[in-house]
Amino acid sequence: MSTEMTEIHGGDGNLPDGTIVIVASRYNASICDALVTGAVETLRAAGLDDSTIRVVRVPGAWELPLASANAADDESVLGVVALGAVIEGETTHDQHINRAVSDALMNLGLRTGKPIGFGLLTCRSLEQAINRSGGTVGNKGEEAAGAVIEMLRLAEKVKTAAV
Repeated sequence: MSTEMTEIHGGDGNLPDGTIVIVASRYNASICDALVTGAVETLRAAGLDDSTIRVVRVPGAWELPLASANAADDESVLGVVALGAVIEGETTHDQHINRAVSDALMNLGLRTGKPIGFGLLTCRSLEQAINRSGGTVGNKGEEAAGAVIEMLRLAEKVKTAAV
C-alpha cells in the first residue's frame, strides 16, 4: 500500500486579518532603527499595509518581553516581532539580559500560541551588530518578521489541512 506524504510549509499562502506589532528597543538606536526598517519592509512585502503594522518602542532589551506580552494579549494582534541589540561589555551583564529576554519571549509564544519573532542581536561588538542590522550578514529584523509571517501562513494551512 502506497501513501503520499504531505509536507506543509509557510513559505507562501494567505495571512489572517489582524495586526503585527513590532516591539523595538530605543537603546543602540541606529542598530534598532535599521532592524525596524528591515522588519517593516518585510511585512509590507508580505502584503500587509501600514494600518496593520504597529511599532512600539521600549527603553531597552530588558523591556521587550513585557511590551511583547502586552501586545500579544490583544486579540487583534496576530504576532509580535521583538527587536533589540545587546552588545557585550566588560561584565557578564549582557549574558543575563540575553538569556532572560530570549527565555521570556519563547515562553510568551508558547503561552499565547502566537508567533514571536526573535530579533534580539546578542553581539560581542558594535561591528557585529552593524553587520547583522543591514550589513554583511543581513538584517535580523527582516528575518524575525519573515519568521512571523511564515508561522502565520503555516498556521492557516495546518488549520485547513486538519479539516
